[in-house]
Amino acid sequence: MKNISFYILILCLFSHISCETYLGAEKELNPSLTLWYDKPAGNWSEALPIGNGRLGAMVYGDTENEKIQFNEETLWTGQPHDYSHKGANKYFNEIRQLLWDGKQDEAQKLANKEFMSQPFGQLNYQPFGNILLTFPGHKNATGFKRQLNLETAITSVSYTVDDVKFKREVFASEPDQAIIIQIESSKKGSLNFSVGLDSPHSNYKVFVDGDEIILRGSANNYPKELGRDGKPYPKSKLTFEARIKVISKGGELVQQEKTIKIVNAKSATLQLVAATSFVNFNDISGNPTGLCEKYLKNLGGKSYENLRENHIKDFQTYFNRVSIDLGRSEISSRPTNERLVSFKQDEDPNLVALLFQYGRYLLISSSREGTQPANLQGIWNDKLAAPWDSKYTININTEMNYWPAEITNLSELTEPITKMVEDLAITGQQVAKEHYNLDGWVTHHNTDIWRGAAPINNSNHGIWPVGGAWLSQNLWWHYQFTGDKDYLKNRAYPVLKEASIFFAEYLVSDPKNPEWLVSGPSNSPEQGGLVMAPTMDHQIIRNLFANTAEAAKILNVDSDFAEMLLEKRAKIAPNQIGQFGQLQEWLEDKDNLKSEHRHVSHLWGLHPGNEIHPLTTPDLAEACKVTLSHRGDGGTGWSRAWKINFWARLLDGDHSFLLLKNLMVPSISQKTEMRDKGGLYMNLFDAHPPFQIDGNFGATSGITEMLLQSHLRDEAGDFYQDILPALPSDLASGKISGIKGRGGFEFTIVWENGKLVSVDVISILGNKLNFRYAGKLVVEETSAGEKYSFAIEDFK
Repeated sequence: MKNISFYILILCLFSHISCETYLGAEKELNPSLTLWYDKPAGNWSEALPIGNGRLGAMVYGDTENEKIQFNEETLWTGQPHDYSHKGANKYFNEIRQLLWDGKQDEAQKLANKEFMSQPFGQLNYQPFGNILLTFPGHKNATGFKRQLNLETAITSVSYTVDDVKFKREVFASEPDQAIIIQIESSKKGSLNFSVGLDSPHSNYKVFVDGDEIILRGSANNYPKELGRDGKPYPKSKLTFEARIKVISKGGELVQQEKTIKIVNAKSATLQLVAATSFVNFNDISGNPTGLCEKYLKNLGGKSYENLRENHIKDFQTYFNRVSIDLGRSEISSRPTNERLVSFKQDEDPNLVALLFQYGRYLLISSSREGTQPANLQGIWNDKLAAPWDSKYTININTEMNYWPAEITNLSELTEPITKMVEDLAITGQQVAKEHYNLDGWVTHHNTDIWRGAAPINNSNHGIWPVGGAWLSQNLWWHYQFTGDKDYLKNRAYPVLKEASIFFAEYLVSDPKNPEWLVSGPSNSPEQGGLVMAPTMDHQIIRNLFANTAEAAKILNVDSDFAEMLLEKRAKIAPNQIGQFGQLQEWLEDKDNLKSEHRHVSHLWGLHPGNEIHPLTTPDLAEACKVTLSHRGDGGTGWSRAWKINFWARLLDGDHSFLLLKNLMVPSISQKTEMRDKGGLYMNLFDAHPPFQIDGNFGATSGITEMLLQSHLRDEAGDFYQDILPALPSDLASGKISGIKGRGGFEFTIVWENGKLVSVDVISILGNKLNFRYAGKLVVEETSAGEKYSFAIEDFK
């Protein structure tokens, strides 16, 4: 037996065959870390995503005619552009007065004419191209399997044709800035296929240069020539280039006009690089040809094994920080599509763990230091006219993308959102002056790669000035979790201060309650039209003022300014409970009991805010429950995800899990649906529908909120670490390691039969630990870097 094993090993070494892949059974993969299927993807929302923050691709896995659709994050329509409406501030007070006078229609018409962005809309994110692989004779393959391994961030396809085994691996490497495709066969000389590139854009060319295929072109213009106001959208000026280098082991390369054939090979490696002329929102002078040449030069001499190893090492630096075990059973090993279809009946907790880690995988793959933030579709888009332009909707969606970042130990991945907010603090100054004649900066409900900050689309929902204030919360969170005072001083506080300057001037006394300050003109996203005094605005501005004042105190600066903010904060109109016991969406008690609108904006103070909670404001918490009961347990994908977080904050784990169940249902609709159609596609992408990635991130956040919450504080300002605050009965036993709490704490939590077993805590910053479980509080002084262990007995 030993001799047989020895000869097999020698054979593998000399023929470069992977023993694990071709001569023996593949390693059994953890079903909570693997998406897998027994057939190729039938459409884009069944394909499997890979990404390195800058480059993204969707892998279909077809055996004969494979298409790998790819994106580069900076390929957008348009050009650097100032969206502000010159002279709009002349009409600001008139619009406000019309609203005070109850003339909403007149206010909206005037605003649409004189106050909106130029043009009315913003620009859109674009697909880049397709890698086309043709394998003659592979149509009738057997033993097919395609999968995405979340641990390695590698997607693979394997099958057999005429007793020859074939395998492809595809990944997007961050350290090597390339998409790598490895294609192998189990028999020497049996690999024959062709490689090509194309693009959906109108102006491009493809040609072959040696062992490279080059795609070069320019971005299409925005799909609509004119905005709603009849004014033209800016022409597109970005240029782009992609190159795919073909490396064959054995066999030969045959160059054709636009493709390369690989003939009689054993294996082949394809290296795709791509770039655009985008430098930043004000500069498009980049050289995509030079960048592609540089990327390929950096790949020179690196073997596939080396590239693969570098990629896995980099990816696991982030991904392996958190693990979750919710158990598994026989049903956990089925194909992912079958698991999703039956989840509402079997409630397999292992699939919950998979969805949790999938959210982290998608964030690592779409947001890295130095990249653009994850947009409405992360970095994955195959349409020239994507739904909602695949840009940044900042009245919930962009913020939701980053909810899991700090709590699931991916703090570095928030750098792109910080940089975008810093950019908006620049463009938003112009909008603050031109539209409001106020100091500071402001951003409304959408932005794009050109950092548009003016109100877009329609005044009845586009004039919503607290988008930048909400985004600023992400910067404050980063400080709360990391304690990084240099970051607070040099990046967060300047943004918070200037945003607060705007709102300190923007707030106005309410005529019916002169002692109250209110916001407006504004909107409660995305219903009710243009109004004064929406509840959500007040919650966000209170949060902004409190965070800015606390930051000033920590940095020992601007004490008079901070005091002024706190004085104004105390005068902002408080949350109101309405005639039905609901939390009012507006200062006026006019909520519609029958409304099941996807936005539940006025519960912002419950989540992601921190001013409403059953333990601190029980009456308001009950009012939130009434509101949620009116809105129902359905909605779009991201709406269901937000409600998972709402119910977790209300300490109702079973209702939170009900919303998770309602999200984890199959969606097949590719059409834009605004009502109760949310769910997941077969590749577990969130379905609005159509695809929006925010629901994936919201689900990961909500699952974490069931297990750990750290947003409440004691009188000294130290955070409570609430353990298993909303544990669902359907997740009765499990273990999670690596999640983080505010104040600099990292947790490993074990529970069985619905009760805590043990907790290990690493104190990163040495702050006081307020450890709370089932109404019992343990207080511990800690030292930075030390580990502290607790058992259930410590809470009796």
